Amino acid sequence: MLTKRIIPCLDVRNKVVTKGIKFQNNVDLGDPIEMAVTYSNGGCDELVFYDITASAERRPIDIDMVARVARHIRIPFAVGGGISTLDDMYRVLHAGAEKVSVNSLAVKNPRLIAEGARAFGSQNIVLGMDPVKTDAPQFPSGYEITIRGFRERTGLDALAWARQAEDLGIGEIVVNSVDADGTREGFELHLTALISSNVNIPVVASGGGGTPQHLVDVFTTGQADAAIIASMIHTGQYTIAEIKEELSEAGIPIRKKW
Repeated sequence: MLTKRIIPCLDVRNKVVTKGIKFQNNVDLGDPIEMAVTYSNGGCDELVFYDITASAERRPIDIDMVARVARHIRIPFAVGGGISTLDDMYRVLHAGAEKVSVNSLAVKNPRLIAEGARAFGSQNIVLGMDPVKTDAPQFPSGYEITIRGFRERTGLDALAWARQAEDLGIGEIVVNSVDADGTREGFELHLTALISSNVNIPVVASGGGGTPQHLVDVFTTGQADAAIIASMIHTGQYTIAEIKEELSEAGIPIRKKW
């Protein structure tokens, strides 16, 4: 049985890790390199870094930070934010990242997914999506894709976009619920299961993790292959080891140690 992955998320703004609730009221937390080393040594399976203002500010990602992370940790990590061209992808991967994550700019230019998959392999290209719940009839899944840090609605149905991205060659989808983001009240299980059951590639749940039981729920009911966590470890409430111990006791297959 494939093990479930635990992935700490480091949202970076102005070279500092920050965290908010539903993409608002962010609080600065610390140095991304120091936090990456702590979580890597603590037993996480992967890491993900998002330059959360790169797309909104229409600037390239901080490649120096990517290279510094690669020098200090020995586990896979993904990087997203401001990636708009094959050259951007090459620079991120060449700097040492395992994967590149595309989101807002892939919505604007879906060919970026296909071009990246052809050039670097589907396994290295991740789609980040930020769906928000809606009752509008033009969204049969019940969720609309937003971009630019929830600043802009797109008119795209979340499930339709997931399927299109898979057809274009994306290797993995991160489903970040805008409604649950930073709340620590649990992952959006219906949304995660909806995407997971309708695509044939790994799905990573993101947004709302607050307790180990929330991860148990998203790995079972939500059918997720991996889960991104942030607030529950950034605050020191849980360590990676404590979370993995509770998951193991609940019968969730996890990797004990790198």
